Amino acid sequence: MTDFLAKLAEINDLINTFVWVKIGLFLLIGTGILMTVLTKFFQITHIRHWISRTIGGLFKKESHDKSDVSSVSQFQALCTALAATIGTGNIAGVAAAICVGGPGAVFWMWVAAFFGMMTNFSENVLGIYYRRKNSENEWSGGAMYYLQDGLGGYKNCKTLGKILAVLFAIFAILASFGIGNMGQINKIVLNVQSAFFSGVETRYIFGDVTLIALMLGMTLMIIGGLIILGGLKRIAAFAENIVPFMAVAYIIGALIIMIVHIKSVPAMFNAIFNFAFGIKAVAGGAVGVTISTVITQGCKRGVFSNEAGLGSSVMVHSNSNVKEPVKQGIWGIFEVFADTFIVCTMTAIVVLSSGYIDLNTGLAVEGVDDATLVQEAFAGVFGEPGRWFVAVAILLFAFTTVLGWSHYGSKAVEYLFGTVGARIYRVIFVIMIVSGALMTSSIAWDISDTFNGLMMIPNLIGVLALSPVVVRITNNYVKRKIKGEDEEPILSHFDDIQAAHAKEVENGAE
Repeated sequence: MTDFLAKLAEINDLINTFVWVKIGLFLLIGTGILMTVLTKFFQITHIRHWISRTIGGLFKKESHDKSDVSSVSQFQALCTALAATIGTGNIAGVAAAICVGGPGAVFWMWVAAFFGMMTNFSENVLGIYYRRKNSENEWSGGAMYYLQDGLGGYKNCKTLGKILAVLFAIFAILASFGIGNMGQINKIVLNVQSAFFSGVETRYIFGDVTLIALMLGMTLMIIGGLIILGGLKRIAAFAENIVPFMAVAYIIGALIIMIVHIKSVPAMFNAIFNFAFGIKAVAGGAVGVTISTVITQGCKRGVFSNEAGLGSSVMVHSNSNVKEPVKQGIWGIFEVFADTFIVCTMTAIVVLSSGYIDLNTGLAVEGVDDATLVQEAFAGVFGEPGRWFVAVAILLFAFTTVLGWSHYGSKAVEYLFGTVGARIYRVIFVIMIVSGALMTSSIAWDISDTFNGLMMIPNLIGVLALSPVVVRITNNYVKRKIKGEDEEPILSHFDDIQAAHAKEVENGAE
């Protein structure tokens, strides 16, 4: 069995390297650059507009409108998407990027996020434009549908579009069980055990599985079942209350650490930019890190955190009650901004200003690694409660990721097997939570990371192929909503939905 797992890990590493390093990052960044150029740098040229419609819109009634029983509010859609994206990648992932790639990885994380804004924007525009109602009168959208109806609508591309849609759905389901469920739960259990039960006598029930892990797994399964089995409405309601709280609490804690180490902040930013284009220094016998590793770590961890380009969050954004595709696209821009430029940057500040990273060499001090770096940084300021705080933050971040991914997986199953299949999937998904708590090998996490990357390829093929559609819809919106010109709105691929939405928009429903 050990030999089999070793061989499986070896094969997975080869596929993972090919998917993420050989083609994935180039495809991701390339798509982001292309969509940024085609939309005339929308995230900059219309920054006042999207900020006023997102951050400014948080206090407007229309962002919280829940009157449509078949959809969720724009704010709930955002919070559910953020619930799935703000996870362990924002804490452990950023720390790992810095440990492996040095402070310069943070710069490339920002670069990936800057272009990722427009990738996520494009995905959400296509998601709203190609969505349709399912048998339960709920909106269904995502890469599956714009691959099938968008790419598949091109001459001689019907079969290709359908194949890519099915592949995307399969990869999304597999990723949802791994990186969206068992991997997150496993991180929760390990961190809670380390922070709260380190001094408790370990009792094993079988193999390397502890009684504490089983009890935590059962507890998380029950809580998860109560939320997940209630469907998107219940998930969105939970996310709407928890996500803003956990993000704000984490940011405040990070800001306190930054203030305590305020004298280190200039050197910290200096190190970020210096190491972004150089080679991490060789010190204490450590091996230097090339610029390619710095770029790869920053971009990969940034994408892993905000998921721009994977096509995952589109499946919940498409459930929004919004009528204008670009309006939901704008929330996609804000999603990446909040996840990477705010939350991930806060983690980077915590790590780099704490003294556990030598800002002259870019190397972690002896005895500290990516698994403990953030906890040690918080403990350095807050003492033992700092470790508890990080453990609770990871619990909330990871658990809400599980909730968000349960919806992604159910939508992928719905595409393949209908709404009945989606209900069965949710039950299986909840049961698998316990498996994550009992998991002692990292192979499941590693394989699911590969499936996560495999989702990206068909999705980005769809985004690239349908870039003219995104540009047409965006230009139409800019002319009508920003320049005030008289244009017929472009709202849906389907004539009946287009007519109904156009009438509502004309009557001031949006």
